[in-house]
Amino acid sequence: MINFTGQTLAITGAASGIGAAVARLFHQHGANLVLIDRQEDALAALADALGTKDRVMVCPLDVTQAGLLEAAFEQTQSRFGGIDHLVPAAGIYRPAPMATMTDAEWAATISINLDAVFRTCRAALPHLRDGGSIVNIASIAGHRGSASHTHYSASKGAILAFSRALAGEVAPRLRVNTVSPGIIATPMTTDLVRDRGERLLAQTPLGRFGTADEVAGVIAFLCSNLASFVTGETIHVNGGLYMAS
Repeated sequence: MINFTGQTLAITGAASGIGAAVARLFHQHGANLVLIDRQEDALAALADALGTKDRVMVCPLDVTQAGLLEAAFEQTQSRFGGIDHLVPAAGIYRPAPMATMTDAEWAATISINLDAVFRTCRAALPHLRDGGSIVNIASIAGHRGSASHTHYSASKGAILAFSRALAGEVAPRLRVNTVSPGIIATPMTTDLVRDRGERLLAQTPLGRFGTADEVAGVIAFLCSNLASFVTGETIHVNGGLYMAS
């Protein structure tokens, strides 16, 4: 039912976590991949593991640099003829209580989690083919907040509003949707699981943390023809944590 053969996915934050899971799943279903991340060694390792180098383009770059993104998408246009699906998955999750948060801590989170999504979407728009899709990644924190993460919560709440506004602006040519993961077992949540995991598990109806592959599956659905009449929507992927909280 899902077939991305001949289509091209551009994904930031591709070297690990949800980004890498999305890359693997789309590759499995036939897509060409444009892998973007500043972790050059991890990105190269993922590309090697995927194989089929004719379908994989590696772009080691910092997503906060708009000019680098524009150059990467120009290269994508030359190699694959355009972009069909865009997933800006780069993000950071660093604790900082509001009372002691520095301007630099606030700016770093907003820069990667929000500003870079804006720049990635803006740079990709001229290269996205008609009928394509964008899936942005928010978080349960964008809906209900997160202790010692006001900057992260603010950035993810903004992604929700940004995605809805963009969906209206680019329709009917493109679709834009959002996924809001809960506690997903990735390197980014290691400290959270260590410090608050037991309490969060107790609040989660499905009684476990999610996997990056489970989030990737929802993203693939939203990019596929199965979701051809879905735009401006958010799908929660959290085992019922948001519902039960």
